[in-house]
Amino acid sequence: MRHLLPLAGILLLAACAKPAGPPTDYASLKPADARLATLYDGSCKACHTNPAAGAPLTHDPRAWAPRWHQGQDVLLDHVVQGYRAMPAGGQCAACTPDDFRALIAFIAGHEGDKP
Repeated sequence: MRHLLPLAGILLLAACAKPAGPPTDYASLKPADARLATLYDGSCKACHTNPAAGAPLTHDPRAWAPRWHQGQDVLLDHVVQGYRAMPAGGQCAACTPDDFRALIAFIAGHEGDKP
């Protein structure tokens, strides 16, 4: 019985491990709203689904948690004004501020949430 204690401890620790990272099929993720999905496909998807692009990946909680906690006004400003490699306007001339807010929430994995 004593030989099972270390095994039980290992299994318990494994069960407490952090959940796996974000899904790896980033390209299959898109907003439920058809208009937002079109905007996302045309302006956001190329960078936010490609790990090599350096942008925080769509629905990646580790990448988005610190950004989301800055508040959506800060994130909106980063999209509108540009920030680091993020081009001003996010390459979306058709996007309104409400579109940007909805796209930010979707990409961050917080559709329907408030920061």
